[in-house]
Amino acid sequence: MSDRAPNNRTLTCTPKEMSELSKSILEIDRHVQIQDISNQLICGDFFDVAKFFPTEFIDLLILDPPYNLTKKFHGTCFKQQDQRQYASWFRATIECLIPMMKSSASIYVCSDWMTSMHISAVLEENFIIRNRITWERDKGRGAKRNWKNNSEDIWFCTMSDEYTFNVDVVKLKRRVLAPYQANGEAKDWSKEQGGNYRFTYPSNLWTDLTVPFWSMPENTDHPTQKPEKLVAKLILASSNQDDFVFDPFVGSGTSAVVAQKLGRKWCGIDLHMDYLCWATKRLLATDQDSTIQGYHDGVFWERNSKPIQGRHLQSTSLFSETNGN
Repeated sequence: MSDRAPNNRTLTCTPKEMSELSKSILEIDRHVQIQDISNQLICGDFFDVAKFFPTEFIDLLILDPPYNLTKKFHGTCFKQQDQRQYASWFRATIECLIPMMKSSASIYVCSDWMTSMHISAVLEENFIIRNRITWERDKGRGAKRNWKNNSEDIWFCTMSDEYTFNVDVVKLKRRVLAPYQANGEAKDWSKEQGGNYRFTYPSNLWTDLTVPFWSMPENTDHPTQKPEKLVAKLILASSNQDDFVFDPFVGSGTSAVVAQKLGRKWCGIDLHMDYLCWATKRLLATDQDSTIQGYHDGVFWERNSKPIQGRHLQSTSLFSETNGN
C-alpha cells in the first residue's frame, strides 16, 4: 500500500486485521438455510455458491455485476466481451437468482450506458421493468473524441405487480428558489430558519450523489464502489424493516453496510477475500456510527447540503464538496 495523505480516510486493513476478519467470512460447500446466511458475508464464486442457497428468500436484490468493460478487481481481470457473450453470462446469473426471489421481490441492476444495451432484453424476459434510473457520477475521465462518460444506470424491476415502494421515505428535500404563494400562503413549500424548502417526489434522474473519495470514511480502494446514499435510496424505497436484501457481487460491502444501518437482513457474496475483509471492518464500525452521508434525520438532502451540526432539521447550510453531499 502506498503512502497516503494525512487526511486520507480511505478504509484499509493491516495484514493482522485481514487474518482476524477473514475468520468470520463464510465459505459454503453444502446446502444452507436462510438463518445460516442471514447477515453473513460469503467468499466464493457466485455460480458455485448459488446452488446451495434456499429458495424464495429475497425481498430485495441489489445486483451490481461487473460491467462489460475490461476492469481489474484486486488481481483478477474481467475482460470486455462481445454483446452476445456478455448477455449470455448475465442471463445465466439471472437464471440462478430467480428461484431465490420472492414473488413480491424488487430488483435493482446497476450498469453503465453500454452494458445497459446488453442486459435490457434479459431483464425484460424475466421481470417487469418499472424504470431506468440514471445517476450522475460527479467525476469521470474526459474524452477528446466523445462526450465525457459521467452517468450510470440502475434498472428497477419487480417479479410481479405486488411489490414494495415506500415513496414518502425517499422524497428529496430541496431549496425553493422562487417560492410560489396562493392567497398569501405558501404552496407546497415551507419557510424554515435556513430558507424555503419543499419535499419533491423522487425522479429517475439522480444528481445528488457523490462517488466515494479519499476524504470520506466510507471510501475503500474498490474500483467501482457505490455511494452509501445511493444504496440507501434503493433499500428504503423497496424494502421494509427486517426484509432480506441480497447482493451476489457485494464488493467492499456497501449494500450490506447500508442494510445493517437501516435494520434489514442481508447477505453478500464476493470472490475476493480482501474486499470482504474491508466489508467486515465497515460492518463492525456501524456499531459506533450508523450515519449515511447525505441522509440525515430521515431526509435525503441535495448534494453539498446538510443540517447545521447541533441544530434541528429545520436549519440547513451549504457545504463544499469535501464536507459531504
